Amino acid sequence: MTKLLSAVLALALVVGCQSKQKTEEKKTDTTPTQIDSSPMSFDPSGSDSGKINGLSTVHFEYDKSSITAESKKLLAGNADWLKNNPKANLQIEGHCDSRGSIEYNLSLGERRAQAVKNYLVGMGVSSGRMTIISYGKEKPLMQGDTEAAHGKNRRANFLPLAQ
Repeated sequence: MTKLLSAVLALALVVGCQSKQKTEEKKTDTTPTQIDSSPMSFDPSGSDSGKINGLSTVHFEYDKSSITAESKKLLAGNADWLKNNPKANLQIEGHCDSRGSIEYNLSLGERRAQAVKNYLVGMGVSSGRMTIISYGKEKPLMQGDTEAAHGKNRRANFLPLAQ
């Protein structure tokens, strides 16, 4: 008798929980969200294209993810651009030169992108408007094994995202 009573009680709890879940699912807001469908006029290659006035690519020293004094000046301009374009969201892309392993460069590129994001947050830009990604050494701007090519490829650039 006790086993039967325990089984009925357990079944009642399961059924009760399921009906409560269905009731909660029905309560969700079904009001359609307004989406801005106007096309963005940004070049998909981001700030590396030089076609986005106000967004500048920043460069890094070899094997470093710290923000240089020159980059701080450029990032101040990027922060102003973000403040003047409050609906724009950015993807910050971290890049490296061809030296080092794939794994190491992916990690370094991520640290670079995160350092840039942190700096911009410190300048008053909302963290939620920026995402980061690392491409490591997979998307070089300049081919070659010269210091000029390496310097051009050690960067963080910005790609506006559709909303």
